[in-house]
Amino acid sequence: MLAVALAAAVLARPATPAGIPAAWTEVRAGPAGGSVWEGRIPDSLVPWDRRPSAVYLPPRYPAARRYPVVYLLHGMRGNPASIWDGLRLADVADGLIASGRARPFIAVMPVAGPVADPNGGEWAGVWEDYVVQDVVPWVDAHLPALPGPGSRALEGLSSGGYGAIDIGLRHPGLFRTLGSWAGYFAPVFHDGPFAHAGPAELAAHDPTRLVRREAAVLRRDHERFYLSVGGNHGAILRRWTLAFARELSSLRLSHELWLLPPADRGHFWGATLPSALLYAEARPTSKDVLRRA
Repeated sequence: MLAVALAAAVLARPATPAGIPAAWTEVRAGPAGGSVWEGRIPDSLVPWDRRPSAVYLPPRYPAARRYPVVYLLHGMRGNPASIWDGLRLADVADGLIASGRARPFIAVMPVAGPVADPNGGEWAGVWEDYVVQDVVPWVDAHLPALPGPGSRALEGLSSGGYGAIDIGLRHPGLFRTLGSWAGYFAPVFHDGPFAHAGPAELAAHDPTRLVRREAAVLRRDHERFYLSVGGNHGAILRRWTLAFARELSSLRLSHELWLLPPADRGHFWGATLPSALLYAEARPTSKDVLRRA
């Protein structure tokens, strides 16, 4: 009887959407029909890491179409739930899509952090390699993603913002849009893979140096940057984002600077999310945009 009951439960379980492995679980439904699914994206560098990543699928998925993909990096020591649960990603994304402000898109939230390094706190080393070598290829192989860098954005919050800019600049031609939400723009915290790094390795992970060195190529490829900031965030200073925005302006690189409205003090992460998603999924242009909210 137990075997019959288990078989009936399996048969009654709704099928997972196209491309989502059967072992994944729906963890959030959006108000317009979008959904968030949680499961493991295999990690070839840390194969013992069984923690789940997450994927947001838009309303009416798959609708026989392909979608732009927004990759979102959580802060350290955070996890993907800080984005899909803490920031209510499905509610925000569904609202933008249902209102016609945004094209339907997929959002991917990979997991990273100290399971591989007790002192880990950066999207570098094995976690940079995980994004580039495992996560992006997995998405392209499993989900109906539009091909090419013009349909990929990489953004993140806090240390995830640093990681998004650093990874994107270190792997040109992989993402067209890079975004930092109250992040930093140099390896200022010597933790994780930078705990014992020498000057050459730190310089190789310094987005301010990289953006200067690669400015001509970035302009040619119409690379785009989204920057947002409220006040200081722990040891992460507001002025770092403002300085990087000035750097982008001086290099004539396309970007948007979003500043937290005074009325939203204390709600920075939720306030920046809609404009970050809108910028990420928009078709690339070569025009600089500066918005002061």
